[in-house]
Amino acid sequence: MGRIDYLHDPNAPAANSVVPSVVAFIQDSHGRILMIRRSDNGRWALPGGGHDAGESIADTVIREAKEETGIDVEVIGLSGIYTDPGHVMAFSDGEVRQQFSMCFRAKPVGGELRTSEETTEVRWVAPADLSAFDVHPTMRQRIEHALDTERSAPYIG
Repeated sequence: MGRIDYLHDPNAPAANSVVPSVVAFIQDSHGRILMIRRSDNGRWALPGGGHDAGESIADTVIREAKEETGIDVEVIGLSGIYTDPGHVMAFSDGEVRQQFSMCFRAKPVGGELRTSEETTEVRWVAPADLSAFDVHPTMRQRIEHALDTERSAPYIG
């Protein structure tokens, strides 16, 4: 299934759904960030996905990180909640989703790197090297907020 992200684009289709979702900002002991290359749009991103009924939001972070990267994680905090109605994602099946994404900090506790149906590449990336990667501006914002350990409260916007 393909995906196109629209950010404050007057030509974007109108949203017809909202799905609570998470992304996991996972740093290793060297400060590198776990990044995935998405199979639906080819861009680099933090691992994540939709919240399923019957699970806690922390369980969603743990499940999505494992499914997309092979890495087991422990959730250590919330860095932001992102609900900008000007950011919509159009999927090839006709769904147009308004973003509702929560970014959680997590640390790796096991597992081994691997790809999945949703990822074509998975790698640890030094923050200084991120500019070389095709990352959507909204994902860059989540990464910047998660890197900002001086922030006293999660970003809400």
